Amino acid sequence: MTRLPTARLAGTTALVTGASQGLGRAVALAYAREGADLVIVARRPEPLELVRAEAEELGARAVVVTADVGDPDDVERVAAAALTAFDRVDVLVNNASELGPTPMPYLLDTDPDALRRVLDVNLLGPFLLTRALLGPMLAAGRGSVINVSSDAGVVGYPGWGAYGVSKAALDQMTRIWASELDGSGVRVNSVDPGDMATAMHAAALPDDDPSTLARPEDRTEVFVRLAAGGDADASGGRLEAAEFAPAEA
Repeated sequence: MTRLPTARLAGTTALVTGASQGLGRAVALAYAREGADLVIVARRPEPLELVRAEAEELGARAVVVTADVGDPDDVERVAAAALTAFDRVDVLVNNASELGPTPMPYLLDTDPDALRRVLDVNLLGPFLLTRALLGPMLAAGRGSVINVSSDAGVVGYPGWGAYGVSKAALDQMTRIWASELDGSGVRVNSVDPGDMATAMHAAALPDDDPSTLARPEDRTEVFVRLAAGGDADASGGRLEAAEFAPAEA
């Protein structure tokens, strides 16, 4: 396996959280294939090391950081490791997400500690990591922050309270970051990947047939385009990954 001959992300360093499986793994490998070097982050070291090996087969330099983005101390450590390894991060993908308790309870029955954990991972973690990495992006006059959202942040599905609240807040934080950084060269967007055959989807909706769901690998094109910066006016947008998927997907 080799990098694409017309790599769109050559010379780029990308940090992807939740990169050990599912969409995070797919995005990290898509970036490696397009010429990017990687900082990959997740809680479990063993699957993360497998992703690093795959990325290196594609020609990427890949740094592994085992961390929990819901822990502010871990976020500081992730940012420090990334900047030590590569001096800057050009693309940040805040993909790591916490679903909350399963079976998924109504808000009335949601434990406050469970809600706090979901918000720590899905909202506070992306805020802290973005803030920690913005300095070098602003100094360079370019960068892309991509927050992974969900339709649960737009539609009030019963039982999706904690997760939905966190993703709605993440979308709003995306818009505010984009507004505040307007003209800086740093773009901030959110992406709704849609329903995919992932472990999180199976935990949330165990009766769904995985064969009817999209593969994470078929939802990565929008992440590559945003990372490549093809549309200078794209900042602040909430994009649907399915609209960028290959026709055969």
